[in-house]
Amino acid sequence: MKKEIIYRDIQHFNPQDLQDLFLSVEWSSGHYPEKLVVAMQNSSTVYTAWEGDTLIGLINALDDGIMTAYIHYLLIHPDYQHLGIGKELVMRIREKYKDYLRIVLVTYDQEVGFYEHCGFMKGEEKTPMFITSLWT
Repeated sequence: MKKEIIYRDIQHFNPQDLQDLFLSVEWSSGHYPEKLVVAMQNSSTVYTAWEGDTLIGLINALDDGIMTAYIHYLLIHPDYQHLGIGKELVMRIREKYKDYLRIVLVTYDQEVGFYEHCGFMKGEEKTPMFITSLWT
């Protein structure tokens, strides 16, 4: 029987909690839990979902303090997907940044529908660009 899901606004984590969540969705950054701990501490906003002592979802944002917020991570443990947790985390970010001019994110094509359902619009004539470094 599943416990109640609790949402928290926190930025300090046990590395193992982050590693377990990130690896549950097969994200390579889960192999660097100590870096993830620092990344969350340096994020502007981090909202999490917990079942008991288990971290089951996380969203983080970076912002400039007045105009733009960028959602960097949104991940939900596979055992808890399709239960509305991701949408709840997005809505919390939207509420926090409701007075900003824009909230930006980059998503994989298969996730576009989810974000459109949460109120985001796909950019036309825009291409996300990035450089990914391989950590050793």
